[in-house]
Amino acid sequence: MPEVLLEGERIDDLQRDGRKIIQHPGRFCFGMDAVLLSAYAKASAGDCVIDLCTGTGVIPILMESRYPGSTYLGVELQPESADMARRSVILNGCEDAIRILRGDVREYKEIARAGSADVVTVNPPYAKVQSGKQNAADAYSIARHEVCCTLSDVLRCAAYLLRSGGRFYMVHRPERLAEILSEMHAFRIEPKRMTLVYPRRDREPNIVLIEGLRDGAQGLRIARPFYIYDEKGQYTEEVRLIYDQN
Repeated sequence: MPEVLLEGERIDDLQRDGRKIIQHPGRFCFGMDAVLLSAYAKASAGDCVIDLCTGTGVIPILMESRYPGSTYLGVELQPESADMARRSVILNGCEDAIRILRGDVREYKEIARAGSADVVTVNPPYAKVQSGKQNAADAYSIARHEVCCTLSDVLRCAAYLLRSGGRFYMVHRPERLAEILSEMHAFRIEPKRMTLVYPRRDREPNIVLIEGLRDGAQGLRIARPFYIYDEKGQYTEEVRLIYDQN
């Protein structure tokens, strides 16, 4: 086995089923949004699940613990993150179930054949390039700003990879919801379920989780709100269930 950690890296506990992940504090590290998406997305035994913009592989690693029997492909543009993801897969002993590909969602035909995915998940860059200052060469900016891929790029790639009837799961920001729903419809990924995530009951939502169906019929269900913290500043029961803390 190769060296697990390179200089500056650390191993973090994912607090689920003993899973761990390699991260570098100087680069972008995953947040609650990725954890929520891994619990929101569903997979069945035998499904091919493709995670776009996988970063260090947190979503396929967590999903594989929930849905063993599926196969997972994590696609990541940045070579350093893709390498950490590969080593995290090895660290968790998931090599038979999870594969990491250094790939570009804009070159979607190089990722897999058309219609080969039963499920596509993505935690994409949230901010448009003009919204704030960013260095295009900076790893954090690439992960959080649409420097190397836009919302349209992500949905075009997902639409190509998904079979008809395949499921799409994305986490994003509520302020871009109108654009998200319009773009999904344009790429024939019909929005079917949506959950707004609130930090607390007295705050506005700051995360939206969306499920879509490739070539699906119209009909969007708005699920009940999801709250991260209770009035005491502790994780709600819903969050503790995700983390196996009950």
